[in-house]
Amino acid sequence: MAWTDIRGHDASRQQLLTAFRRGRLGHAYLFVGPDGVGKRRFAVEFTKAVFCEKPPAEFTPCDQCPACAQVVAGTHPDFTIFSRPEDKQEFVIEVAREVVANLALRPARGRGRVCLIEDADTLNEESANCLLKTLEEPPPGAVLILLATSTDTQLSTILSRCQVVRFQPLVAAELKLVLIDQGITEPADLDRLVRLSGGCVGRALALSDKAVADFRHSLLNQFTTAKPDAFALAKLMNEFVADAGKESKAKRERASVVVGMLLEMLRVALRVAIGGVPDGERVEKEAAKHWAVVGDERVAEAMQACVEADRLIDRRVQLEILLERLADRLCRR
Repeated sequence: MAWTDIRGHDASRQQLLTAFRRGRLGHAYLFVGPDGVGKRRFAVEFTKAVFCEKPPAEFTPCDQCPACAQVVAGTHPDFTIFSRPEDKQEFVIEVAREVVANLALRPARGRGRVCLIEDADTLNEESANCLLKTLEEPPPGAVLILLATSTDTQLSTILSRCQVVRFQPLVAAELKLVLIDQGITEPADLDRLVRLSGGCVGRALALSDKAVADFRHSLLNQFTTAKPDAFALAKLMNEFVADAGKESKAKRERASVVVGMLLEMLRVALRVAIGGVPDGERVEKEAAKHWAVVGDERVAEAMQACVEADRLIDRRVQLEILLERLADRLCRR
C-alpha cells in the first residue's frame, strides 16, 4: 500500500504534505469523515510516512523498509492503536490513560511515537480531559490521531487542540477504481455499489457480499405491499445485524448499512412521488411505487426517521430497540 493506492483523498494528503514542508507537522490530528471512507487506512499511510527509513520522496513511505512493514503489520513498537472497549458505550478514562502513558514512552526506534484513537466520537468529558495535558504539551516527536465521523461529536476541548483533516466521500469514478482493485469488475455491480454506498469504500465492499445483497432484496420486499408489517421488518433487520457477530462495532456498521439501504429506497420513492421515474432494481422500483402513493411529505418524514436513526447508531444506543422504533415509524401509513 502506498499514497498512490489511496484514492480520493488528495486534498487531505496535500494538507499534511504542505505542513511537513513548512516544518509544521502537527502533534494532534482529528481525521473527520463518514465511516468506511478510508480514514484509518490514511492514518496508517501517514504513520508510515513518519517512520519510513528510506523515503523515496518527501513525506512518502518506501513500502520496503522494516519500519513500513511493521506499521502495516501492526507490530511497530512506536505505533499503537486504541479503541473503545467492546463492553463499553464510551471511550473510558482507563484507555485514555493508556494513550497518555504510551505517548510518554521513549521511542524504541528513535523517531517519535504515534497513537491512533478509533471511536473518537465516544470520548466522554472525563476521558477527553485526561488527554488535555498531552495535547497541550506533547512529548517530543509524539503524534496523536483521532478518527471521528463529525466535528459535531467532539468536545470543544478536543476540537480546539487538534488540526482537523476532512475526508469526503469518493466520487463515482474514484470509487469504481477502488472496487475494480478489489476484484469487482462487472459494470452492473459497480454501478449498483456506487449508487448505494454514498461514496464510502467500506460500505461498498460490505454491499458486495452476496449475503448482504440477498438481505437487501428481502428488506425492500417488505415495502412492496400497501401495508408493511412493522414486526416482520424489525425482526428481519435485527437478525441481519445480529449475524454480524458479538462485536458491537460490527453490529453498528451493519445497522448503518441497513439504514443506508432504506434511505436509498426512499430517495427513489421521493423522486416518484414528485413525478419522476423510478430507477434501480425491480424490487426497488416496486417498493418506491408503493411509497410514492402516500405522498412526498410522508416519504420525507420517513427519510428523516432514517437520518435520525443513523445518527443515534453513532451514539451507541441499543440497536435492537432503535431498529424496532424505526420499523414502527416506517410502517405507519
